[in-house]
Amino acid sequence: MSKLRVLIVDDHGIVRAGTRSLLEGQPDIEVVGEAAGGEEAIEKAKQLRPDLVLMDIAMPGMNGIEATRRIKEELPDTSVLVLSMHDDEEFFFPVLRAGASGYILKEAEPQELLYAIRTVHLGHIFLSPAVATALLEGFVTALPEHLEENYGSLTRREKEVLRLAAAGKTNREMAESLFLSSRTVEKYRQAVMHKLGLARREDLTKYAIRRGLIDFE
Repeated sequence: MSKLRVLIVDDHGIVRAGTRSLLEGQPDIEVVGEAAGGEEAIEKAKQLRPDLVLMDIAMPGMNGIEATRRIKEELPDTSVLVLSMHDDEEFFFPVLRAGASGYILKEAEPQELLYAIRTVHLGHIFLSPAVATALLEGFVTALPEHLEENYGSLTRREKEVLRLAAAGKTNREMAESLFLSSRTVEKYRQAVMHKLGLARREDLTKYAIRRGLIDFE
């Protein structure tokens, strides 16, 4: 069975070394490269085509959010898991919008990081408990109750688009998954937002969390 190929991106050499040591001790994971910044991460990702990029956010030059967006545009099949020291809510939704499939804090235990990597590789969303709690407390309770009733008005296809968009998938990724054109997917997304009374794309994620449509693990 082929190993899960990982690219480590962090501007601190000691963090990269520690992470590499942890991952290389796993029989099913192979570290294919390292990068110290966003621009280098994009180049290494295009060159090495890893299954997963373990991405830091705060780095000199191009930050991890922009690097994630660029990598997902170039390599839609490559998953991105953010590993960051920042537990500030202002980073969570930009990361998801950029295409990341998970967010784990650097304070996490090694086994939690390994679990997150494998979970994201399987196509699921992973959020550290602290991140999930912040999202639930800070955003979910703020959604109007009438949105619960509007969910029933969505068609089957609109519900599929809602789930994928809320998980941070781009229109192109959703189109490939649903065998539709990107233009058709965008029409469905706009219809979903109109029916649910949502103004911004990140509101789709908030709504999906409340409805239990996103599996944090």
